[in-house]
Amino acid sequence: MGLFDGLQRQLRSVIEWQNPAPNALFEQWTDNGDEIKNASTLIVGPGQGCIFVYRGKVQAVFDSEGSYNLQTDNIPFWTTIASFMQFFESQYKVGIYFYRKTVILDQKWGTSSQIKYLDPTYKFPVGLRAYGNYSYRLAEPAQFFVNVVGEQNLFTTEQLRSVIVARLSQPLADFLATSRFGYLDIDTNREEIAAGVMQKLLPQFAELGFALTDFRIEGTDFDEETLKRVNRIADMTAEAQAAKEVGLDYARIQQLEAMREAARNEGGGAGMGMGLGAGISFGQTMAQAMNQPAAAPAAPAQAASADPMEKLAQLKKLFEAELITAEEYAEKKKSILDGL
Repeated sequence: MGLFDGLQRQLRSVIEWQNPAPNALFEQWTDNGDEIKNASTLIVGPGQGCIFVYRGKVQAVFDSEGSYNLQTDNIPFWTTIASFMQFFESQYKVGIYFYRKTVILDQKWGTSSQIKYLDPTYKFPVGLRAYGNYSYRLAEPAQFFVNVVGEQNLFTTEQLRSVIVARLSQPLADFLATSRFGYLDIDTNREEIAAGVMQKLLPQFAELGFALTDFRIEGTDFDEETLKRVNRIADMTAEAQAAKEVGLDYARIQQLEAMREAARNEGGGAGMGMGLGAGISFGQTMAQAMNQPAAAPAAPAQAASADPMEKLAQLKKLFEAELITAEEYAEKKKSILDGL
């Protein structure tokens, strides 16, 4: 039985990639000691290719599906290999690597760290993370084998993902720095950003032997410090606009708010004294604010902002936010209504 098995191994004639793993990009064919038997037939299935590596060098690439008779077909390097065969045994092992030719779709990517760049609108550094998906195919399998695979027995899509992610951050940072897309523009321009980053990535990956066929940005996240700064700017802008609509100066509103906080301090005798003094000062300053006439409109185009209904609505917001007292609210409200 052992002799029959040995003879069967020597005469084995079919080399093919059967049932490859879904995530396999390259896989070494192994059977009977990794040795090719004389008169073997190579079968390359649909969407597959095959590389022969002999004595550490790529000797042939079969990039078209079909059946190849390694003994009789016109394969130049095979004559050299066959000359080393003794009784159907090769003196040197030949590595046979099958690879996937089809486009690998919808692979996920995400930046491994924050991308720092200067926001063109707010003029301060922001930190961005991004994620999305990409698709690719092997364009130069021999080049990819030499530069990336390196005679590993198995090379998967997960391993290539780490190669891609490691090269993403710098092109993305470069594009954001030169495109002038700020915090407010990122989400509405994701397609343009993705297209620009893809153009920067194509030559890098072409050198490795594969080609990106699609690259998308699905979402972005800014760091917590950036969000705090932007939200604070938005809040201050809204408060300043509200103050302007009711004819008050924003700086004076901030001063009144600080005084009100001091007046609320009731801790200890000294605190009560300070609160009383602050309360008196608050009342005086508020009176000045209410009695000071609002600046005249600079142009007719600003007439819409002087709408009494809008002023009353903004005044109510200030009152609900406890920036002004009930008496102050009533006085200013009466002033607006008297102006009708």
